Amino acid sequence: MTGRPTPIPVNVLTGFLGAGKTTLLNRLLRDPALADTAVIVNEFGEIGLDHLLVEAVEGDTILLSAGCLCCTVRGDLVATLEDLLRRRDNGRIAPFRRVVIETTGLADPAPILGAVLHHPYLAMRYALGSVVAVVDAVNGLGTLDAHEEAVKQAAIADRIVLAKTELAKTDGADAGAPDDLRARLQALNPGAPIHPADQVRAAELLDGFFDLDGKTGDVRTWLQAEAVEARPHAHHGHRHRHDVNRHGARIRAFCLSHDEPIRRASLDLFLDLLRSAHGPKLLRLKGLVALAEDPERPVVIHGVQHVIHLPAVLPRWPDGDRRSRIVLIVNDLDQSFVERLWNAFLGRPGVDQPDRAALTDNPLALSR
Repeated sequence: MTGRPTPIPVNVLTGFLGAGKTTLLNRLLRDPALADTAVIVNEFGEIGLDHLLVEAVEGDTILLSAGCLCCTVRGDLVATLEDLLRRRDNGRIAPFRRVVIETTGLADPAPILGAVLHHPYLAMRYALGSVVAVVDAVNGLGTLDAHEEAVKQAAIADRIVLAKTELAKTDGADAGAPDDLRARLQALNPGAPIHPADQVRAAELLDGFFDLDGKTGDVRTWLQAEAVEARPHAHHGHRHRHDVNRHGARIRAFCLSHDEPIRRASLDLFLDLLRSAHGPKLLRLKGLVALAEDPERPVVIHGVQHVIHLPAVLPRWPDGDRRSRIVLIVNDLDQSFVERLWNAFLGRPGVDQPDRAALTDNPLALSR
């Protein structure tokens, strides 16, 4: 008789938009302890880039797009985990010893955990490993105030990683903000240790299994609701079930693209104007851009609200698509306005430029 196979741990890496999940994941995957890891990357919206920016490992990297890991996409997660097992059992892929799911920043983590904990087949072959939440030290307090998803991500985690602490100290933020943020996180999740992103190791984050000890009663309530609901996520108020680029009534994703290389000066001016005029509405900005000065080496751009990070240069294109693509997730910012601004900086003929007064909520700001 053969016994039950040793369950494969499924680790969940969560955190709000722009917190630094992909950066952390890339650093962890360089650790030999994460050899033979299958990575599932979930992105919000039809156009995904994160899976191109996760560095190659021995296991597979799978993109789950078309929304956050909740509602209809939860079924896709179950199907993906089942398919991974079939391919592993049939020898079509190398055996993997661990699965890491990087969720979109808009994901409620409770349904993801429920999919592994309560699915009759998955619960036999997988075990829910540790849940890691990445929190941005610069924007973390404001994000927790404004977004319920961020609160759930921090509250449900086994470990919390505090990222961008160096920016919190040097980017004009209140020097006491990291301590205030730590206190807020400890109140939300008294049992979770808080690790600095630049020092933590894979074993500290991903060893062990999900544990309810030390978590608040809200977490137990969320997970119990996932276990007993006949229709997954009926309790969620999301309205992006039929529009994969929307999350509720105010948040949407869209992509800017261009076929030809872009001058560095034009890109810098576009990003600077968008950041200065509408920074609070930019929940996330991420892109791969071909610069006219060096089109064979794309630059990776990242931005969260008012912070646009220095671009990183890749040695080569990660796939055959060499178009410039910038994915934006915005809150109450008109897509057509951003597209007109983008076209204006690219000098596309026959395209209306945005109304100068519409660039900011204060029409006088640009004249100063």
